[in-house]
Amino acid sequence: MNAMEILNQQQAIDRRNEIEQELLAFLKETKSDFGLDDIKEIIYNEEGTDDLTDIIVMFDTGQGAAELENIIETVNDAWNYFPHKTLGGLSPAEKVLKYQQKQEGNL
Repeated sequence: MNAMEILNQQQAIDRRNEIEQELLAFLKETKSDFGLDDIKEIIYNEEGTDDLTDIIVMFDTGQGAAELENIIETVNDAWNYFPHKTLGGLSPAEKVLKYQQKQEGNL
């Protein structure tokens, strides 16, 4: 499911919860010294393009390409579904949803 497939706020919250569980599993699997709150904080207080890389590095244990690809996909989803300070505490998915609802209201 990507941001364009979000039909309502509850779906965004449900997807965020799924992503949290995936991240927790990856953190445990990779024996990372970081936690879910560390990831949420980086996303919320984003400052630039390096922030996404900083999160991916939290999981880097030299695993194979397939495992790293799964981690990158989940981190990207987290970026799209977790709140960002620069978006007024909304996630990009929620921002898209608000925009779509506004456009539908103007039709």
